[in-house]
Amino acid sequence: MSLEVKEKTHVRLVFLGAAGVGKTALIQRFLQDTFEPKHRRTVEELHSKEYDIGGVKITVEILDTSGSYSFPAMRKLSIQNSDAFALVYAVDDPESLEAVKSLRDEILEIKEDKYTPIVVVGNKMDREDERQVSGDDVLSTVEMDWNNSYLEASAKENANVVEVFKELLQQANLPSRLSPALRRRRETFPKDTDFRPPMNKTNSCILS
Repeated sequence: MSLEVKEKTHVRLVFLGAAGVGKTALIQRFLQDTFEPKHRRTVEELHSKEYDIGGVKITVEILDTSGSYSFPAMRKLSIQNSDAFALVYAVDDPESLEAVKSLRDEILEIKEDKYTPIVVVGNKMDREDERQVSGDDVLSTVEMDWNNSYLEASAKENANVVEVFKELLQQANLPSRLSPALRRRRETFPKDTDFRPPMNKTNSCILS
């Protein structure tokens, strides 16, 4: 019996986080390369994009969720039905980081899998003057204690947005042909499919 992990042709990514941290802005920047500075309240929106990679159709669904905690049943359902998670906080909002910690606990409880693909995203890195959350502190917690991935990004300045999605797609085990850079990263991974290497700072560089 082959131990090779079968690559998926359909994957759902979900963005979770407190209200106003920029979940919708990151998704819109990735899909449409646009940025709307005015915050618009989201209940739940599902975006779907199809890619043809070497003759194989890949469907990527991106679920944009509410930052409100008034929809617990909806949030639980979105977690159950998704493959990889972006937990977004804002670098100028310490409370939004606390929300990320709670959401991660909820995901692990619902999925019952400590290896669930999770990428923690510190958005609004362009607000350096208003920063209240140390990137180094979060990096240490997320990558060393949680064994998850961490990136800072800016939807406004289009910094690291594509990298966030590359990391999510890679962890969701989509074909590495989606990106040459992604393929290079995968080739450095050990063959043992049960092993998830901890991320290091070279994989979490902040692009300005």
